[in-house]
Amino acid sequence: MERRIGVVGILVEDRQHAAGKINSILGEYAEIIVGRMGIPYREKNLSVIALIVDGTTDEIGAMTGKLGSIRGVQVKSALVSRK
Repeated sequence: MERRIGVVGILVEDRQHAAGKINSILGEYAEIIVGRMGIPYREKNLSVIALIVDGTTDEIGAMTGKLGSIRGVQVKSALVSRK
């Protein structure tokens, strides 16, 4: 299956509720995560996580689907074909 490289943006509105679940899912998919940056946006009471990923669309889709199912979490991804 063709691999993709891309960016996944995660917006966390309820950090207290979501942090443990997010970290558990990210640990489960650690093999496709190339890099991770987390920024607390205190003025808006939000946290933003940016991931660089390298995996199949099935792997990335499964990870983003699980993350997006958490209450107070929004996920968007941008992927390109890897040559």
